[in-house]
Amino acid sequence: MINMLTKKKLMQLLGAGLLVVSLAACGDTEDEQAEPQQNDQAGQETNDETASERVLTDAMGHEVTIPANPERVIASYLEDNLVALGITPVAQWSVNDGASIQGYLQGELEGVPTIPHDLPFEAVQQLSPDLIIMDSASMVEGGKYDQYNKIAPTYVIGTEVNNDWRDELLRVGEVFGKEDEAKKVLEEYETKAKEAKAQIESAVGNPSAAAIWLVGGSFFVVSDTLSSGAVMYQDLGLEVPKVVQEISASAESNWNAISLEKLVELDADYLFLINSDSESGSTALNEALWKNIPAVKAGNVFEFTPDESWLYTGAIANGQIIDNIIKSIVK
Repeated sequence: MINMLTKKKLMQLLGAGLLVVSLAACGDTEDEQAEPQQNDQAGQETNDETASERVLTDAMGHEVTIPANPERVIASYLEDNLVALGITPVAQWSVNDGASIQGYLQGELEGVPTIPHDLPFEAVQQLSPDLIIMDSASMVEGGKYDQYNKIAPTYVIGTEVNNDWRDELLRVGEVFGKEDEAKKVLEEYETKAKEAKAQIESAVGNPSAAAIWLVGGSFFVVSDTLSSGAVMYQDLGLEVPKVVQEISASAESNWNAISLEKLVELDADYLFLINSDSESGSTALNEALWKNIPAVKAGNVFEFTPDESWLYTGAIANGQIIDNIIKSIVK
């Protein structure tokens, strides 16, 4: 599940309909004159549609013909970018038969059907997409690209498993001809982060912090350069605890296992806990070692649910993380 969460987000359902115009005829002569004109108009509309198609080169070097008005778009773990640009996908990313979805986006995606995160060919085909957008090259390796491309034009956003979310947003904007909108979303986010950083410094100086995920009785700490770690340490300038630096140095995932014994060494001023075990009792939080963690002893632990955005990344997710941090530590 950790590796699945290193990927990112599903693309869109843009509404676009064809206008049918009926012409009334008053006589045989008028019909003969109107018919060629009607045919000319239809031909012009077809030419305009063809002209609106664009050929873009994706991250893998494929030349992809983007439909003029894509109406049924499937992507994978790219919903944050889509929603930020006002786009609704035809299906949304999920794990375990829809049991796990990106809860923080459900205000915009409620009612959108789910599709397994690994996009089985049969499930994709049943949705009859007119455009498929993939997050990374790893999702189409082993000949998968050709299979998806037979179903619909397939565009790959990046080559890495963890692509830079800012670049992803801009590339998604390019695919849909929404470059200006994507730039505006980025500008608004940068302004929000800058203002929040100044607010934190004014209120509490330069504190250290860490984000911990409790799931299945085990703890994971976020990398210092990925997911919510990038928001805390890069965008907001919070200090990186030494334990987080140590684990991140050899990390390959957004979230990496950490033992309770190691957590006791986590000398962070603030601890943000994403608790996926609340329904099962969160017994790990009753351990003596947990209670000896400096931030726990100081009462500086702030708990969140997995339905919030801490496990994800993107303009919307990161903006919500910033809001949660401000509400937690700025009094």
